[in-house]
Amino acid sequence: MSTPGPRSLAEALRLRDDASLSELLRARPDLITPVPTDLTQLATRAGTRASVVRALERLDRFAQQTAQALAVAGDPVSYGELLGLMTGDQGDPAVAAALPRALGTLRAQALVWGDDERLRLVRTARELLAPSAQHPSPTGLGPTVQEATAGMSPGRVQEIVTKAGLASTHDSVSAVAALTGLFSDRARMAALLAEAPAESREVLDRLVWGPPYGQVTADPAPRLRWLLDRGLLLPTAPGTVVLPREVALHLRSGRAHRTTEPMPPALEATAAHRPQVVDATAAGQAYTALATVEELLKDWDEGGPAVLRAGGLSVRDLKRTAVALDVAEPVAAFWVELAYAAGLLASDGEADERFAATPAHDEWLQQPADLRWTRLAEAWLTATRTAGLVGGRDAKDRTLSALGPGLDRSAAPEVRHRVLTLLAGLPEGTAPSAESVLARLAWERPQRREDDLRARLARWTLSEAELLGITGRGALSAHGRALLGAPAPTARAAESSGPGDKLPVHHTPVVVEPLSPTEQAVASAAAARLLAPLLPEPLDHVLLQADLTAVAPGPLQRPLADMLGVLADVESKGGATVYRFTPGSVRRALDAGQTAADLHAFLTAHSRTPVPQPLAYLIDDVARKHGHLRVGAASAYVRCDDDALLNEIMADKRAAALRLRRLAPTVLATQAAPAALLDGLRAMGFAPAAESAEGDVLITRADAHRTPLRTPPEPVPDGPPAPDPTLLAAAIRAIRAGDLAATAPRKPTAAPLAGGDLPRTGSAETLATMQAAVLTGEALWIGYVNAEGSASQRVIAPIRVEGGFVTAYDHTADEVRTYPLHRVTGVAELADEA
Repeated sequence: MSTPGPRSLAEALRLRDDASLSELLRARPDLITPVPTDLTQLATRAGTRASVVRALERLDRFAQQTAQALAVAGDPVSYGELLGLMTGDQGDPAVAAALPRALGTLRAQALVWGDDERLRLVRTARELLAPSAQHPSPTGLGPTVQEATAGMSPGRVQEIVTKAGLASTHDSVSAVAALTGLFSDRARMAALLAEAPAESREVLDRLVWGPPYGQVTADPAPRLRWLLDRGLLLPTAPGTVVLPREVALHLRSGRAHRTTEPMPPALEATAAHRPQVVDATAAGQAYTALATVEELLKDWDEGGPAVLRAGGLSVRDLKRTAVALDVAEPVAAFWVELAYAAGLLASDGEADERFAATPAHDEWLQQPADLRWTRLAEAWLTATRTAGLVGGRDAKDRTLSALGPGLDRSAAPEVRHRVLTLLAGLPEGTAPSAESVLARLAWERPQRREDDLRARLARWTLSEAELLGITGRGALSAHGRALLGAPAPTARAAESSGPGDKLPVHHTPVVVEPLSPTEQAVASAAAARLLAPLLPEPLDHVLLQADLTAVAPGPLQRPLADMLGVLADVESKGGATVYRFTPGSVRRALDAGQTAADLHAFLTAHSRTPVPQPLAYLIDDVARKHGHLRVGAASAYVRCDDDALLNEIMADKRAAALRLRRLAPTVLATQAAPAALLDGLRAMGFAPAAESAEGDVLITRADAHRTPLRTPPEPVPDGPPAPDPTLLAAAIRAIRAGDLAATAPRKPTAAPLAGGDLPRTGSAETLATMQAAVLTGEALWIGYVNAEGSASQRVIAPIRVEGGFVTAYDHTADEVRTYPLHRVTGVAELADEA
């Protein structure tokens, strides 16, 4: 005699072991927030609409198709019937082989329960997936005959039955059952359709794969009248007819879907490169990423653009940043958002709020290049802020700005991780096509909405990973693989191929779970070790040329780069950076406190070529003029030992706006501010120097502007976080204990239970039963009311009874607790079979 299957989802969960419950709670973490009191509550929560929708959206395409087939099948349905809906009359070996896995996924996530003879889709999932006029099914099927004839008059039902060649019945229920039996019988259905006119068959062929609804007039054409008279089309509303589900399944040869996709689409490789080339390319781009972020923050070192009133960066400031970095605006938005996600820049919070570097930026600059890169890469992997949205519109049709609100997309980290995991599963050095990656993601997580955010996130991930140096030439680098914590590849791409080549990809899929913070730290350290040897060593020299330029053949050491950035202007960037010396740049260095001797010594020490005479003359000429004029506060004054030079200034028409007047042969005064006077004289071609009240030359080195201590933006979670193993174990233990308290059989008590809920016994009987249980070691079922007045039932094993308290092991809480006896409503012994 076969064992009857579970009668409810709660009973099905009760039959699971702890490992299976852990798998369910890990896949659907919303079920554990808060922890259910017992398995009945867990089953109830697993059937709520929000939880079921979330679970269905996270199924792959074939698992969704299996759930859709269950929704159009009977309730319950056998495994054989389900297989027939998925494969049709002709069968499909691939579908038959993949169906157990898909059904196992649905069972593991508590969307399906029951044995193979009585499979049941949870009621909420059936309501969501079953075909209806308001929510068409992806299967393209319509309602059943029973559903379509629900509002039809009994006389009309009998007419249809008679026209279909069936005997009339005494009631509509049996008539509908007979019509359903006819449409479900392949042989009789084939005979009926053989009598149909060709025009009528054409109508059925247009509706068979959906949508199953059509429009008719008040006086249908003969080809439609023939179908309507036999129930092959049924009216659902005035002027609307539908193809019944049973008829459509016959015409489809039993298939619920036109096309089933049991296997994920394979990734299509566009090129294969030597791994060394991929790693070197990625490392070069990683260094460029570091240089770009450094240049961005250096440009904002004295205080960056103003913060918009609504938050974020203005369109004009984003354009200026793009020009300064020599990149397109979307790329500039990516670098700005990356620096923000890494905690390197933020708003300063002042009254005149501006963006600026944070104190963490200075610490970041002191780290080795490989560690600086891992910080950027980690921030990008986990950030929910999405730079690709910049320039778009939000739900209120407002423009989304860089560093502004509305850029968080909780799915971004998961999509980035999944895209890189797919790349990690390919042979080393293999670059897949973007279209095949998108097709794979669409199979793994089909989207119902027209705006497929996941597809856009995947495209942005591929381009951003290349910008950041995680990938090189479209293939995952060794340090990128280590950053994910992915295992080392087993196969290598043999030789480099052209970008248009289509290469077969044979590989074993790699499953890489998101890492915990500790695991990520280990993975990042491994990535840094792999990247460090590939990064160029900073140079301590430049090549000075006679045309007043200096060429840096590679990255420069920080002190050299900083000093050269003050002394010269960057003319071009790339593998080699070209600096140009101008009178203005030399004066900038002198304003910063350097002397001509300091500059000559600096260039001599750091140039592999002799200092050209034109450059030496330029420095000496600017230094000779620098500080010859002195500007102070009168509001401002100009003093100079050479009265002829002051005469020249007074005679210059460009000095009229400064409103200068002579105080002495060697002193001029003005009401303009000292800064305005300095700028005016410099615009006239002079090289004045500011001086203090004591007459000392002021060094005008710019002060770096920093924000107060700031934390990086917190990622917006995509639903409840995945529970860790410790929480899972504790939750399952509590659920099991609560279920034991709720379901344990109990011996009948002397006093009847009020409402069948908590036991009610007198205080004397409660005390005696507790003392007896201490001696025998038996477990008891008690009713308990806590200090807040909440009643609960518990299974306890009393250890000690004294002083009006009972100390017992509480199976519900899985710990020893002490309860006041006056809060125990009653006690009952557990039945022997408990």
